Amino acid sequence: MSIWYTEKHTPHAGITMEVRKSIYHGESKFQTLDILDTFEFGRMLLLDGVVMLTERDEFVYHEMLAHVPLNTHPSPAKVLVIGGGDGGTVREVLKHPEVAEVTLVEIDPMVVEASMEHLPGLSEGLKDPRTRIVYDDGVRFVSEAQPGSYDVILVDSTDPVGPAEALFAEDFFRNCSKALGPDGIFVSQSESPFFHLPFMVETYKLVEGIYPQAAFYLASVPTYPSGTWSFLMGVRDGSLPLTRCRDHEKLATKYYNRQVHLASFQLPRFLKEALSG
Repeated sequence: MSIWYTEKHTPHAGITMEVRKSIYHGESKFQTLDILDTFEFGRMLLLDGVVMLTERDEFVYHEMLAHVPLNTHPSPAKVLVIGGGDGGTVREVLKHPEVAEVTLVEIDPMVVEASMEHLPGLSEGLKDPRTRIVYDDGVRFVSEAQPGSYDVILVDSTDPVGPAEALFAEDFFRNCSKALGPDGIFVSQSESPFFHLPFMVETYKLVEGIYPQAAFYLASVPTYPSGTWSFLMGVRDGSLPLTRCRDHEKLATKYYNRQVHLASFQLPRFLKEALSG
């Protein structure tokens, strides 16, 4: 008998894939976590039944979340990652030799523990001596951070519902700006332009009102809603060119390169018109 996993992205659309077996199931006070072994996409991590990543395409999301801002910043030594307890974003950040410290703030220890046991290809960086793991609420952590503590802040969050909704609020964006140095860069995953356009416009206007520069960039992630995913960047230096791309050829990547970096900021007409409306 075949077993299929289905996630609805809307009441009328979604994705489905055949499952070889269940690897892990856990429940914490925050959420449920499942790791399924699928025929097409390898191991797949779900939180509350929603796909967070798969082994086959996770590199796209994690490389783009990390390398675009880190290659734009003049010298990213201290990086803060909010969420992302699977370790994929930390793994990519650590590919930059100038990074001296990565602080990972994850609210749920279960995510880190399950990923380290069952997703070693993602979580390898969590054991790196440059990595500091803090189990805390990301909103509270940033609100208590000393001004200028970080060069880059990356928000690797779940969808903006429930507890994660606060990671897309104006107060959080302002606190992130305060926690950044004068050249600081903030990036958050920001959903699909096909399914979440009103949310993206609303969030962009918040970030635009706080940072001298705000911009979306895009990537193709097959297992995410619509396959097109967005990232929202806020830059404290109004003169810093977003098309800057340091040392891109030295990075061991599968998706990211200089051409992708430059092209990712080129938005389709419907998104540009929505942002200017």
